[in-house]
This record gives sequence, C-alpha cells and structure tokens, in this order.
Amino acid sequence: MISILFSSAAFADKNDHAHPKKISKDQIAGQFFSDHEPLVQEHESEIGTYQTQDIENFLSADKKFDSGMYRSGPVRMTIDHYGVDEFMYFVEGGVTLTSADGTVTEIGPGDAVTIGRDWKGVWDSKGYMKIYVIYSADEPLE
Repeated sequence: MISILFSSAAFADKNDHAHPKKISKDQIAGQFFSDHEPLVQEHESEIGTYQTQDIENFLSADKKFDSGMYRSGPVRMTIDHYGVDEFMYFVEGGVTLTSADGTVTEIGPGDAVTIGRDWKGVWDSKGYMKIYVIYSADEPLE
C-alpha cells in the first residue's frame, strides 16, 4: 500500500474530550472537507490507485474509539480480517460488500451499515463519502 501524507492537521480538534463533537447538516453535505484540512492518502487496490480523505472528529483518550468523515475514490479490495468494529452512514456513493460466504450487501446513499472486526470479504465501490464510528478492542487507533 502506498500512503502519501499531505497534512498532519487532519482533524477537527479531535482530542477535545470536554465538549460534544457536532457535524452540522451542511458539513455532512460535504462542507466538512472545506472547513477542515483532511488527511489525504493514496492507496493501491485490486483496480489501481485510489485517493482517500479523512477527517477525524473525535478520538478517545485511550485511542480505541474514533469518529469522523471519510471520502474515497473507486476501490476494490479483498479483506481477510476487517480488524475493527465500524458503523458507517453513507452520504454519497456506496459500496457492495460480498461476505466470504457469498452474501452480498448493497449500501447506497442514506444507508447505514455496521461491520464487525471478524468480517471477511470483498469491498467494492465506485467512490463514496461516509460518516464513521470505529471501535478497536485490540489496539489503539493511530
């Protein structure tokens, strides 16, 4: 995987644990990415290089609970072990999740999905924007 870091300020004061962390309706519509400087990375997938943008909105003190917004270009990848528990609400685009047993789950704009850390399968998308909440029982998120 190739990762290129363009910004180290890829969060919206994520370590402020004394106040509620709001993402407004306008920010959910995409303004969040202009209000804050996202962490921009390039990755390799089964269909080629794709770019992601990530803005962490909250990271717990123990770094095992995380939330924010995420954008991705087209991606297809086979996942052997998801590794975290994640809730996602898709604002734009979507993803086709094909579980190891062949079960297909289609997620589109306005849909939400939760994936457990032991999930195995294929993640296939033409691009998307999502709100995410991640819990990592095994190790801190960095």
